Formats: sequence, structure tokens, C-alpha cells
Amino acid sequence: MAHELNRPAIHAANGDANQPELETEAIWEARRDLAACFRMAARYGFEEGICNHFSAVVPGYDDLFIVNPYGWAFRELTASRLLICDFHGQVVSGSGQPEATAFFIHARVHKNVPRARAAFHTHMPYATALSMTEGDPLIFAGQTALKFYGRTTVDRDYNGLALDEREGDRIAASVGDADIVFMKHHGVMVLGPTIAEAWDDLYYLERACEVQTLALSTGREVKPVKPEIAEAAYRQMREGDADSARLHLQSIRRQLDLEEPVYRM
Repeated sequence: MAHELNRPAIHAANGDANQPELETEAIWEARRDLAACFRMAARYGFEEGICNHFSAVVPGYDDLFIVNPYGWAFRELTASRLLICDFHGQVVSGSGQPEATAFFIHARVHKNVPRARAAFHTHMPYATALSMTEGDPLIFAGQTALKFYGRTTVDRDYNGLALDEREGDRIAASVGDADIVFMKHHGVMVLGPTIAEAWDDLYYLERACEVQTLALSTGREVKPVKPEIAEAAYRQMREGDADSARLHLQSIRRQLDLEEPVYRM
């Protein structure tokens, strides 16, 4: 695809993958959490070839982030294959380079939206399909969708591939106070304060979009929940959301520990 073929120069010099300050247990746990998310996303069909990218700010740092390397499918990724990059395009730990749009989107989002400690960008089919339709993507007609009530925005200004800092900054500016960004004609980006919360939102977002797409396919009118009830349901869900997300991530790691333990390596 074009964003692999027209990659601008990103600093090629890789750092020492064994820098002691980047070998803490907290950082390795973040790597394992992210690797688990990649593997499970592949199982659910959220990925697109060797495109799409997840990132997380390195524990203990505000100017370094973990991201997947260019050329590897989600199902191939392990904790040690992930890169640590700075906001200037330098790989400070790991072998390889990030894909260009991965760098320019994620570096600028993490830099400009500090609350986004994790950023997951996919072209997962149902959410992407709704990003291509007229009007707002979510109708908020199903209970799962209410998890995102008041938390979404739409970046309507598709400008092609994000191949420079200017486009990365524009995307970051489109976020506002939202956690979920539907990127028109493109895909979605999910932002979270933790890897677990970003994963939880990514999973349930695609489920909500799938159910809405199925409902629309009947040709019958899809009726939204009344706003006051939608707001109340959202608040009920948010009360235990962080804990539920943590348990959700633990669950996928247990599954992978049994079936694909190589993700931890």
C-alpha cells in the first residue's frame, strides 16, 4: 500500500536495545501487554496486513513510546520485537523502524495529547465502514455503543497519508476531549490512559459498530436510545470501566499464555 512505498526518512540509527534504564520490569510488562493486544487484535480481524499500529508511552517517561516495527503483521509481534522511539523519529531501543504514518500519527498524538498514554489506530472493518458513511458514525442505538456516548469525535478532513509532522499535528488537534476518533475515509483511533483501557475500548467499539451495521442492513429504521437514558447508561458503565478493562486485558493474556506464549518473549 502507498504508505509503505512512500515512506520519508526516519532516523535509521537504532539505539542499544539493552539500555538498562529501558529494561525495567514495568517497561517489559507494558511491552507484553501491548504484544498481547496485537495478537488478540489479529485473532479478531482488526488488523490490515502489515498496516495499522498500536503505541503506548513508556512507563516512567513522557517523551518515549512503544510501537510496532514496520513489516511485521500483528500476529507475529512479541514483546521484544516492539520498538521504543522518541518524538524526533529516533529508535532508541529495538531493531527496525516504525512505519512512517505510525510515527507521524503516534508521536504527535502522544506529544500533543499527554493524557493519551496509549493510542490504537486500526482500519478494523465495521468501524471503518461507518467512518465512510454520511453523518455521525454511531447512532447510539445499542447498549454496547453507549459505552462511547459523549466520548467520540469525527475527523472529517481526510488529507491522504500522514507523512509529516504537520498532518500528525492536525490529527492530534482534531481529538479535542474525545477518546474515540472516527477518521473519515480512513479508520479509527482509540486513546486511553492505559493499554488496558485502550484495548477494552477498541474491542467494544468494533462490536458496537458491527451490531449497528447489522441493524442497518435490515433496511428498518434504527432508533437511538433517548439522550437522557444514554447518558445515564454511559455513567453507569464508566464507574467500573478501568477495573473491567484491567480484567479484560488479564483475560486475553491468560488465553495467550496457554495458546501463544511466544508473545511474551
